[in-house]
Amino acid sequence: MSERIDEEILAEAITELSSIQDVIRWAYSQFESSHLFYGHGTDNPWDEAVNLVLQSLSLPEDTPDSILLSRLTTSEKKLLMKRIGQRINDKTPVPYLTNKAFFCGSEYYVDERVLIPRSPIGELIEKGFSPWINPDNVHNILDLCTGSGCIAIACAQYFQNAIVDAGDISADCIEVAELNRSRLQQDNVAFYHSDLFDAIPKKQYDIIVSNPPYVDQEDFAEIPTEFLAEPELGLVSGDDGLDLTRLLLQQADDYLSEQGILVVEVGNSAAALEAAFPTTEFTWLEFERGGYGVFVLTKEQVKVLANT
Repeated sequence: MSERIDEEILAEAITELSSIQDVIRWAYSQFESSHLFYGHGTDNPWDEAVNLVLQSLSLPEDTPDSILLSRLTTSEKKLLMKRIGQRINDKTPVPYLTNKAFFCGSEYYVDERVLIPRSPIGELIEKGFSPWINPDNVHNILDLCTGSGCIAIACAQYFQNAIVDAGDISADCIEVAELNRSRLQQDNVAFYHSDLFDAIPKKQYDIIVSNPPYVDQEDFAEIPTEFLAEPELGLVSGDDGLDLTRLLLQQADDYLSEQGILVVEVGNSAAALEAAFPTTEFTWLEFERGGYGVFVLTKEQVKVLANT
């Protein structure tokens, strides 16, 4: 397998390739023979090639085959070859190349200031957090460590009658989240520059949801290069990955309504969490589209944790 693709090969492709279909096939071949990791929207080189090419050309995922036979202009081919080269040589994830990521059916703007949306919590949002809560009783939702704002905005889309607040310690993240809120015209969501609960309105939330940093130091030392393009602040949380989660569990009780639920993603740190809180019965969720390490706690359980 090749580590890099040189300029001569890219220049040849610009000259020799003609159609969208040609470039997708060629990109697949280059990705297949390169040392790439897939984990930002796809899990294989074919889907990666399709995503990069179609998104770069502002074409939908279900573009008809007849359109794929269309000839590309020289400027379009130059753009595509530049991005294919960056994907291979720099290991840049496709969403950072196209500034596009998809979550719960909506397109989000992303760049290197925020993590790329990929949380399985999206599937839970689409189901209205059923069966864990009655959607008719949801009036206030809080999303902590919001990043691009995708979880908060998706909650606002699926709970149109609720008010959604969201916070992040990164001012850069809040800028991107505000951009996405404006682009998607979601008026029932507000973003706060906040270290966990510090600047969050003091009220009772029916759902508190969070995808905090949870990568431990051991995993981070072995993380694929593609993930190093993302902000480390959004990935790592102490030696065992649980620094932020511990604080969240200690503080959430003051903000959770009596019938409320706390939903948190901890990924690979799930085992460490259970070891750290051996008397707590975490409910771990299963997802039809894959994903793991997401737990649900009731108000009663959160209250017990806050008092221990």
